[in-house]
Amino acid sequence: MRIGELARHAHCDVETVRFYEREGLLDEPARETNGYRSYTVAHAAQLNFIRHCRSLGIGLSDIRMLRRYQADPDQPCDEVNALIDCQIARIHEQIETMRVLEQQLRTLRDSCNARHSSAECGIMKNLERPVDEENCSCHADHGEGQDPVVEDSPREGSEPHSHR
Repeated sequence: MRIGELARHAHCDVETVRFYEREGLLDEPARETNGYRSYTVAHAAQLNFIRHCRSLGIGLSDIRMLRRYQADPDQPCDEVNALIDCQIARIHEQIETMRVLEQQLRTLRDSCNARHSSAECGIMKNLERPVDEENCSCHADHGEGQDPVVEDSPREGSEPHSHR
């Protein structure tokens, strides 16, 4: 099958397939005489495995490790279990970070309950203050003066967005 058919089968974009190939997660396909890539059912299974891992937030480096286990199924699965345990711990950290962020945003929102001009808006006034300043109401109750990590760019292991 060609790349478009593989992508449709896996419910992703062609660019996602190419991305996984470049990353070495998807085995390199054979080439037809005209230069087109020729994918097999094995590639579809690999792509489904990769996309399932990504749907669980598993990063590319961890997927590489899991693919090695997939390629050599006689290995003991201790490291696979440890990898998933680490992923669960990361999720718990993210949940806590998001809880702190939610509280900070609620506190920020509570700083303006009336109709004012932007110049008088409590939210805008708070956002103009440095994060570590004592007068910053949204960070004051959290003591540490540290921002929760909110990423505004793709993290390691992110892939092109699929519109499907």
